[in-house]
Amino acid sequence: MPKYIKIKKGLNIPIEGSAPEVFMGHIKPSILRIIPEDFPGLIPKVDVKVGDHVKAGTPLMHDKRNDQLVFVSPVSGIVVSITRGEKRKLLDITIEADKEIQQEVLDTALIEDNTADGIRTKLLKAGLWPFIKQRPYDIIADPNVSPRDIFITGFSSAPLAPSYDFIIENELQAFQKGIEALSELTSGTMYMGISPGTKSVALLDAKNVEICEFEGPHPAGNTGVQINAIKPVNKGETVWTITAPDVLIIGRFLLKGYVDFTRLVAYTGSETVKKGYYSVVIGSKLDRLFEANVTRGDNLRYISGNVLTGTQIDKEGSLRFYDSQITVIPEGDDKHDFVGWASVGLNKKYSAGGTYLSKLVSLLKPDKKYRLDARLMGGRRAIIMSNEYDKVFPMDILPEQLIKATITYNVDKMEQLGIYEVAPEDFALCEFVDTSKLEIQKEIREGLLKLKKEME
Repeated sequence: MPKYIKIKKGLNIPIEGSAPEVFMGHIKPSILRIIPEDFPGLIPKVDVKVGDHVKAGTPLMHDKRNDQLVFVSPVSGIVVSITRGEKRKLLDITIEADKEIQQEVLDTALIEDNTADGIRTKLLKAGLWPFIKQRPYDIIADPNVSPRDIFITGFSSAPLAPSYDFIIENELQAFQKGIEALSELTSGTMYMGISPGTKSVALLDAKNVEICEFEGPHPAGNTGVQINAIKPVNKGETVWTITAPDVLIIGRFLLKGYVDFTRLVAYTGSETVKKGYYSVVIGSKLDRLFEANVTRGDNLRYISGNVLTGTQIDKEGSLRFYDSQITVIPEGDDKHDFVGWASVGLNKKYSAGGTYLSKLVSLLKPDKKYRLDARLMGGRRAIIMSNEYDKVFPMDILPEQLIKATITYNVDKMEQLGIYEVAPEDFALCEFVDTSKLEIQKEIREGLLKLKKEME
């Protein structure tokens, strides 16, 4: 029996637009972008030039501080642009995909090497290592460090979250292959978090991993919450983290011998039309998906990811590296009804803190969903110590104190309060309920990167 853990604090946001577990088709890649911003802390160096023809698996760039860490093309095609911003900061590498994808294939001797060193080398050469992240700092794992443990996230509890059961349903062998390979990379324990609703045989009967069942509201599915509940990270320790869909991509490569960056992606949100799951290559431009597949509203918020932690993109935007979800909601730039912020909001507006009378409706109709938009619903102001973060933050950490210490960059307090355990996503709900409208996730990310730089 899996170890059972009950998460009591948190919040399930009742938003419209969940995706039914139905496969809707393939989105054939045409234009793809690799975006360094997806990899916090990376200092990229480009390995190609405009006009080069690349195969799927050809290195496009690498980390200046660690040339083992390469980032490869998801498809074959022509490099059509390398975009830079201020101070020549690399913004993206754009590839026009071939009609027929050509693959880089690793040599047979390397493919058959299943030792820890062999697996590490394979994943690095194939450009799959970036799927493995680490705590502390929530950055790409250092391949030269042996982790204390590895944590796999087997479900997501985020708003309109994709079903990992459905994503890995038809690739059970590849998923188990990925687990077996990762288990060779640590002398510690592999943990995997599942939910009471998990039905997938691949997750429930996975071998080489200790399964823990988490019940409770979001963020029960967050890796940080699961690590904190199972075995917290102390100063000087390193653990690796990865999601079940990313384990699947690694396992698929180990079975095939070449990279396949195709994801099964949940298309969600109140403004989407043909909701469901689409097969999309990481980095693909999403205009073909959005075309005639959103409501007629002009001002829509397109998000790669979920509404709490996803990245805002435009109608020509791309699927970002770590996302298995695409969301479309209203921008919300229309005027407030009735008397502005004092609107009663009966049956239409949602408030986590009970600002609107719709809180009463939620008590009578607990399954009611709301068409939420992207408005802040208030102005930014000084941080208010009201314990509102504590109500939605289930980790054994003092969120208000850690946030203040991070904003002021008080390193001693940050360490004492548990900065090495957290990632920006762990504070997404705090940001959602925050009366002060602080950009908490951004502050935590900047604090983690500054701390990492100082410790180098």
